[in-house]
Amino acid sequence: MTQPLPTPAHPFKIGTRGSPLALWQAHEVRRSLMQAFDLPIDAFEVVVIKVTGDMVQDRALKEIGGKGLFTREIEEALLAGGIDIAVHSMKDMPTLQPEGLLLDCYLPREDVRDGFVSPTVTALMDLPQGATVGSSSLRRRAQLAHRRPDLHLVEFRGNVQTRMKKLADGVASATFLAMAGLNRLGMADVARPVAVTEMLPAVAQGAIGVERRQADARAEAMLAAIHHTPTGQQLAAERGFLARLDGSCETPIAGLAVIEGDQLWLRGEILRPDGTKVIKGEIRGTIPDAASLGQTLAADLLGRAGPGFFD
Repeated sequence: MTQPLPTPAHPFKIGTRGSPLALWQAHEVRRSLMQAFDLPIDAFEVVVIKVTGDMVQDRALKEIGGKGLFTREIEEALLAGGIDIAVHSMKDMPTLQPEGLLLDCYLPREDVRDGFVSPTVTALMDLPQGATVGSSSLRRRAQLAHRRPDLHLVEFRGNVQTRMKKLADGVASATFLAMAGLNRLGMADVARPVAVTEMLPAVAQGAIGVERRQADARAEAMLAAIHHTPTGQQLAAERGFLARLDGSCETPIAGLAVIEGDQLWLRGEILRPDGTKVIKGEIRGTIPDAASLGQTLAADLLGRAGPGFFD
């Protein structure tokens, strides 16, 4: 590496949201960079940035803008030079980055499954008729409405700890949380994993991405040392699928890519917001074609759905 490494006097600034999970992710990126370059902890500074999605908790995501709610302020700080890199949960990331920013580093992916959380029953099908289930995810709500149209679905915003408190307070009988986040926080025992054949996860669920300025050669070299190639290949397919669908927080979309030898297997589904219709598909191909496989599968599903499917 030809660029000078960070020092305690001139630390490398890592931007993140302020939730316990977001901080865990930023610290994991820091740990990986410390290990890769044999740097002390004080050669890094974790910078917490407030984002719209965290500041506005009393409304559904689709009511406050959809795309970029958990990333915009962090990306503005990155473009302005206030931070050197930005750490994101990839399922929150729009498929297009602002001009001048690049997303080409991913840590090894965690468990992609959703987890069922309830103080009273052990599985979704055990909930009584008309039970209340909380979720802020349109994808999960549409999948739940399709499988259990009798359920009463309510908005359930907030970080993991906030949602667990709402459950304890009786706001809902059950909720769903990503197993990846629960594993990272040491809370996996509160949930029962749901097979992906029962509930296909959100695109890029379980993946951590690191964004940088395109012209920053030092950040490019440092992040290349910790990039996990298979995760990047999976996400190329899934985000290609999402981009062709123009997916946002306002559209129920699920997708999962799996690498099998030199092949990639991508499953995807789109749902009406009320769960009355689900269109599923899958495609297989070579890993270098990952992004185009995603786009091809999306075009197939859109063609079968027809206009106005998401309305």
